[in-house]
Amino acid sequence: MGKVLMKGNEAIGEAAIRAGCLNYFAYPITPQSEVAEYLSRRMPEVGGMFLQGESEVAVAYMLFGASACGERVFTTSSSPGISLMSEGISYVAGAQCPVVFVNIIRGGPGLGGILPSQGDYFQATKGGGHGDYRLLVMAPASVQETVEMVMMAFPLAEKYRNPVMILGDGLIGQMMEPVEFPDHLRTEPTNKDDWATNGMDTRKDNKQNLVKSLYLDPTQLNDHNLLLKAKYERMKQEDVRYEPYNTDTDYKVLIISYGTMSRVCRTAIDNLKAEGLEVGMIRPQTLFPFPEKAIHDAAIKESCKAVISIEMSMGQMVEDVERCVQGKRPVEWYGKCGGDVPTPEEIMDVVRNWKLET
Repeated sequence: MGKVLMKGNEAIGEAAIRAGCLNYFAYPITPQSEVAEYLSRRMPEVGGMFLQGESEVAVAYMLFGASACGERVFTTSSSPGISLMSEGISYVAGAQCPVVFVNIIRGGPGLGGILPSQGDYFQATKGGGHGDYRLLVMAPASVQETVEMVMMAFPLAEKYRNPVMILGDGLIGQMMEPVEFPDHLRTEPTNKDDWATNGMDTRKDNKQNLVKSLYLDPTQLNDHNLLLKAKYERMKQEDVRYEPYNTDTDYKVLIISYGTMSRVCRTAIDNLKAEGLEVGMIRPQTLFPFPEKAIHDAAIKESCKAVISIEMSMGQMVEDVERCVQGKRPVEWYGKCGGDVPTPEEIMDVVRNWKLET
């Protein structure tokens, strides 16, 4: 099958099916409701299950139960919906269940607005629920990359027995772009018989698999958290993803940006290059694990004089950027939120103004 023109939300649904996931539980919320609309028709065609819960809280525990039985399962939602799922996400992470969450971010806090935002960075990367847990978080910059990340998310969730979250925004969900669904990204679940509650008859042995997050003994709970921490450290070693742009030049300024915001930054970098000003960019494709070494090494390049974190938020990722740079270069922030996306011209002015001030 060649490329087809699809809306982002619909491509997300199709990508999950092509990845081998036939279980989708969700509750509608803009700007991602078209995923549920699409899958309500598409899942029955492929022998799959679409179930709309009575709330996002209920959906989170449907996901928990299905995943604990060894089934591939995912959901899509938007900011307040993810907030309602946060308790369940913590349970899923604590019980080490592989679930894929897609958050098409809207503005906030509160009800905010339905236009694109990146204001859920903290929620996704620092743990929106209780306890010491982390999600593997991926951030696509196009509909095609969203398709690929959705398809990659299922084996990654199973590799680590951990929730994976894909952070998009209203632009990703609503725009239409040509996409294809790579056959090599379709995979089958692995090793679920080792841990899932799928019945001893299925496993042909007498081992009881208990999926839980309750540890009343403090030593056992501490050991469990150490096990989880080791898993998160393994993610940092094996699954950091990022894209450098124009970093093979003697750039004066380094931009850090992700998602659709990075596409605007790329245009600004190209325009500045035409003016004779070299600017590099590191685009994190995983927000956790964060590309710490790549950003640090790019920031301390001799030609680089400053680092600018550009976001559709009031400055959330900038804290991680500052941690990576370790005070070796000045770190600035520029951003907007609520759906007012910075333009290439505004980004160019930010870079130029920094140059004038220094």
